[in-house]
Amino acid sequence: MNILIQNGTIVTSKRSFNSDIYLSNGKINQIRNSLSINEEIDKTIDASGKLIFPGGIDPHVHMHLPTPAGFSADDFESGSKAALIGGTTTLIDFVTPQKGQSLIDALIDRKAEANKSFCDYSFHVSPVEWTNTTEREIKDCIESGISSFKVYMAYKDSIGLNNDAILKVMHVVGKNGGIVMLHCELGDEIDDLRNELAQNGKLSPEFHPISRPDYIEAEAVKLAIEMAKTANCPIYIVHTSCAKSIEYIKEAQENGQIVYSETCPQYLILDDSKYKGEFKETSKYVMSPPLRKKHDQNILWESINKGVIKTIGTDHCSFNLKQKNRGINDFRMIPNGAGGTEHRMTLLFTYGVLQNRITYNQFVDVTSTQAAKIFGLYPQKGEIAIDSDADLVIWNPKTHNTISVENHHQNCNLEIYEGIKTIGSPEFVISDGEIVVENGKLISNR
Repeated sequence: MNILIQNGTIVTSKRSFNSDIYLSNGKINQIRNSLSINEEIDKTIDASGKLIFPGGIDPHVHMHLPTPAGFSADDFESGSKAALIGGTTTLIDFVTPQKGQSLIDALIDRKAEANKSFCDYSFHVSPVEWTNTTEREIKDCIESGISSFKVYMAYKDSIGLNNDAILKVMHVVGKNGGIVMLHCELGDEIDDLRNELAQNGKLSPEFHPISRPDYIEAEAVKLAIEMAKTANCPIYIVHTSCAKSIEYIKEAQENGQIVYSETCPQYLILDDSKYKGEFKETSKYVMSPPLRKKHDQNILWESINKGVIKTIGTDHCSFNLKQKNRGINDFRMIPNGAGGTEHRMTLLFTYGVLQNRITYNQFVDVTSTQAAKIFGLYPQKGEIAIDSDADLVIWNPKTHNTISVENHHQNCNLEIYEGIKTIGSPEFVISDGEIVVENGKLISNR
């Protein structure tokens, strides 16, 4: 499809400028003022008054995730549709093998599940045990193009690793040019707190954040940084949620260590007051790490502005109320997670850019460019440049919306951002050179 976009303001992570853009064969072909195209044009878009961003990249989603409460509510089809409507054109999900299954076999299985995706996707791979073949399997993944590996310091009864195994993963990944992502919470301490609360009959969602306090995250971050330094391995801390974690991350960065930090919109917009109330309302906020204090929100925003936090993912993992009800008598049984990939960019634009917490260029950096650079997708993605993929968002900065379970597109009857007002939204979304969203409506049938 040949598409000419005229009169828009292009915004990249580095600069903003007025220009036309010509897209052809799935790539950005020309960027110049007053373009005159000699070949047949399938679509001309007048982007006057609009902003043109690189397609968003959500580096942290969980579609079709198996849990004791059943698969998460969004599969790759419904989740990718919601992502596209929100301006995200690339998702990075996870490969989590069964015990005894090779990483490569699990990757093959996961790719088959992702075939239903309406947008581009990639994966991080999660070693869930250390065996005599794990080193070779990690190398095989890297040779196949997957260079990021996520380990969990919590959930040791299922997918978590002990520190010795994490250190082994770091040594192999670091030596072979990859990066280790970490879910940083001290799992043993969490288990002790949860059991103590249960013994005292404290089993409502109100006690979920009490069972996972900020110091348990921060001390895990500190430990992860120390291990990574020993192993000489770059690391990426997922869903950073609290000020204490930021202190350790900032210090490591200032000392020259490669430590990336990601946070999520829920930790920037919502706080732990959401855990007060009836189960139907409070259970939807049960996620890990839990929502924190307003003070933590302020520090996270400052850290994005100063470049300490590099990316904004969502940890999208939606569940329906019926699934959350599994823990109606015991918060430990509530499946952890919530949806959000659809709202990531509108929330960041409204509460970041329009409130002068971040610039337009920083918005692009944290929602697209940095994820592309860290995970090997740049400059094909995360950039507006000649020969980059034609993944673009034509953004109307003046639209108004109120987020609701009644109007969202994720396959879920819960909405953690219910009633929150946003300004600005995608008018057109172009993925691989094809218009997939027009006037805010999904039109792709691929």
